[in-house]
Amino acid sequence: MTTTRRDFLKISLTAGSALGAGLIPRLATAERGTSAKPLDILIIGGTGFTGPEQVEHAIARGHKVTIINRNKTRPDFFKGRVEQLIGDLSGDMSALRGRKFDVVIDIPTMYPYWVRNVAQYLAGNVGLYVFVSTESVYADNSKPGADESDGLTPLPEGLDPYMTPTSSRANYGALKTFCEQLVQKTYPSNLIIRPGLIVGPLDPSDRFTYWPVRIDQGGEVMAPGTANDPVQIIDSRDLAEWTIRMCEGHETGAYNACGSELAMGDMLTGIKAAIKSNATFTWVPASFLRDKGIRGWSNMPVWMDPSGRTAGFSRRSNARALKKGLTFRPLAVTTRDTLAWAQARPKVEQDALAEGQKAGISRTREKEILDAWKAK
Repeated sequence: MTTTRRDFLKISLTAGSALGAGLIPRLATAERGTSAKPLDILIIGGTGFTGPEQVEHAIARGHKVTIINRNKTRPDFFKGRVEQLIGDLSGDMSALRGRKFDVVIDIPTMYPYWVRNVAQYLAGNVGLYVFVSTESVYADNSKPGADESDGLTPLPEGLDPYMTPTSSRANYGALKTFCEQLVQKTYPSNLIIRPGLIVGPLDPSDRFTYWPVRIDQGGEVMAPGTANDPVQIIDSRDLAEWTIRMCEGHETGAYNACGSELAMGDMLTGIKAAIKSNATFTWVPASFLRDKGIRGWSNMPVWMDPSGRTAGFSRRSNARALKKGLTFRPLAVTTRDTLAWAQARPKVEQDALAEGQKAGISRTREKEILDAWKAK
């Protein structure tokens, strides 16, 4: 089922207090005035998860926005409000020939040949190139508090970085690292944004979404590890608004755009309070979950076993981004908006979430693990 812009508006208005013509609920304190200097911005992608809010906030700030994509994900989503170019990062991007932009925000790129495909037209024609990367570029996730100077993931020996990959996850961190380096070589003025776990309405991964939906169902909820285990999340709208502000300031360099460290227990109880649920939490140790084949991040989303090599994964330093004005809306706002969006999704998607097809586990499996833990 394709979500039209009208459907999206309806979902968003249900989800919270949308301001003006904004598509997604915002805080009343969100920066809504126009920019002192309107920019000509190209957004690569723009209609998936994080893209719509990037576009919306740029428009609200008075910038001229052009998007380029295949026009297949939510086709004509911004018809009449932006210039729509048709292009395929894996194929024909010639719609960019002869174009110049003050800013380019590259949201979806995962592969170096995508960077090269765009660069053949835009190299030398961009004021600031913004590359949305990932914290997965870091080679070592064992050190809590590591910042942007931490070592990146090198390409495996013998791997052709310009190959057409057969799997989107194969060598993901290494390929993203190479993309960053290619952007830095191609565009003298560049901004590298490394988000952690992005959450909020439109998130197709179901990772954070699992928790508001499950907690809203009430009853006994299985909670992983301990209440003190760290997690980091950032609302897609906070990421988008900060990104546009960084563009307006022509900021350069690399930044960890991740949420501040939060305890898993505080996240779950915060979600419970936000939606006034009667849920109770039973904490099951990481070692028992491992024995039962329950994995962090996927089966117990947002959470990751804090022992061993992943001890620092949810504890990255965001101090540099905070100094540049990164802010966060309350967890309660993200929770209520995400739950409202999830409840308005097509039934097939809601059923998939209930069965843990992307993230989380089914109620049946949850009960099995809880019963086994109590028996132990």
